[in-house]
Amino acid sequence: MSKPVVRHRFPLVRLGPTATGIVTVGLGLAAAEITIRADWINRFIVPPPSEVAVGIARIVLEEHIGRRFLLTAGECLVAGLMIAVLGVAAGVLIHRFRLLRRATETWVAAWAAAPVVLAYPLFMVIFGRNAWTIIMIGFVAALPPVILKTIEGLSTTRKVLVDVGRSFNLTGAQQFRKILFPAALPTIFVGVRLGLIFALINIVGVEFLINSGGLGQLINDLAERYDLAGTYAAIFFVVLVSVAFFVILERIERWLRPID
Repeated sequence: MSKPVVRHRFPLVRLGPTATGIVTVGLGLAAAEITIRADWINRFIVPPPSEVAVGIARIVLEEHIGRRFLLTAGECLVAGLMIAVLGVAAGVLIHRFRLLRRATETWVAAWAAAPVVLAYPLFMVIFGRNAWTIIMIGFVAALPPVILKTIEGLSTTRKVLVDVGRSFNLTGAQQFRKILFPAALPTIFVGVRLGLIFALINIVGVEFLINSGGLGQLINDLAERYDLAGTYAAIFFVVLVSVAFFVILERIERWLRPID
């Protein structure tokens, strides 16, 4: 008797959430268009999505959006690479030494709530009025979640895995490389994602404040002209930067965890 043919439904599983998200966003935009045009929402505060769509096309043609997008994305990329390397290294170091962890973990958590962006004049004195000021503010603001999530991931590794490593007489370095770090990767990636959110918010905020290139400067310029549709269109490109980094991170995580 021949075996029944099993049809793989993985493409549908992958497309389901994406299609649901697209439909949800479309329905939300349609609802916003209707409510704004019905004057339930003041269009002098929130423009209709159709006007924002026209604004997107306009700023692409008139405002050098490609150069601004790449500048902000580049600053976020540099800050992201720095937090991924230095933030994870700091988390590993703090986790390794119990006294250091007890002395600093609370301060790192408090640091996460600090409004680092308000210290931009100090950063401008140190680095000058250039891209490094923006990158360093994004980096400093984004470090705490990476450090804390690295500590959490290493600390919550199942004890049975550690015991298995000891039973094989693994050295400390081998246990870290083969057991602790792979087990902590999902939590570490959560921290990196949170760090990128912090970095992007602060990078765009500083660009806005010091009027220095990128999408933040464009949002400032359009807001001062009271071009609401253009302002919301520029914010849309900030969202695109965030989406791009999240997609890249997801692919890197899948590459590092091929079993999943």
